Amino acid sequence: MINKTKDREAPVLSVRNLKVFFHTDNQVIEALKGISFDLYRNEILALVGESGSGKSVTCHSILNLLPKYAEVSGEILFNKNSNTYENLLDLNKEKLRDIRGNKISMVFQEPSAVLNPLLKIGDQIVEAILAHNKISEEEAKKLALKAMEKARIPQSERRFNQYPHELSGGLKQRVAIAIAIANNPSVLLADEPTTALDVTVAAQILKLFKELKENLNMGILLITHDLGVVAEIADRVLVIYKGEIVEEGDVFSIFDNPKHEYTKKLLSSRPSIERVISS
Repeated sequence: MINKTKDREAPVLSVRNLKVFFHTDNQVIEALKGISFDLYRNEILALVGESGSGKSVTCHSILNLLPKYAEVSGEILFNKNSNTYENLLDLNKEKLRDIRGNKISMVFQEPSAVLNPLLKIGDQIVEAILAHNKISEEEAKKLALKAMEKARIPQSERRFNQYPHELSGGLKQRVAIAIAIANNPSVLLADEPTTALDVTVAAQILKLFKELKENLNMGILLITHDLGVVAEIADRVLVIYKGEIVEEGDVFSIFDNPKHEYTKKLLSSRPSIERVISS
């Protein structure tokens, strides 16, 4: 059942009883134990937990990026239009390809995993646009430059003709974001997008996500282990532990009045100013 209230529209993405098992040679690992949540437009929903808790598995399940030995069940309902939902787990490869990178996009932790070192930046954004739109290359270039501007890439005309190795880590991540938003997706999945960046650049990227949420009216699912990131930009928080969501709430209630013991431990593990100074 899709949750809809007077205060907000129906969710753009609704995950229901999602279970994931990994079948290896020697054992079966239960990575997700039936999690459910909703993502709405114009919000950043943070999925928080330690390494191995199931955060990235959740994110990758949505776009069917899991390995072949993964067994997935449940429902991942995408709001296609006018509250018409389709279960992404039921789609064939062709239909899923139409959604991936078009209506639902993803930003990875390491931009080098996305960017082709042999292609110019602009060509890679144009390629993402032409994959889902029957338009001329000239029109695609205009859209690519707009995507670069939305991603706050300075001197976009010049950067358009540069190669990835000519850019800093922060600019590479902005290019990856430009590729992800080039087709104006409804949902943006961000899997630890600031982990590989220094503190100053990470703060700029987080600010960019807030701008994208508001300006493009998209729902953003942010995967992170960093509670500082959560406090900075999240609207709502899901706390995941050993493949289960143990707590959910708005960012203020999670930080000010955590209910679950695991959430309390996560919060207590944050380095305080006093601890940093004394060390």
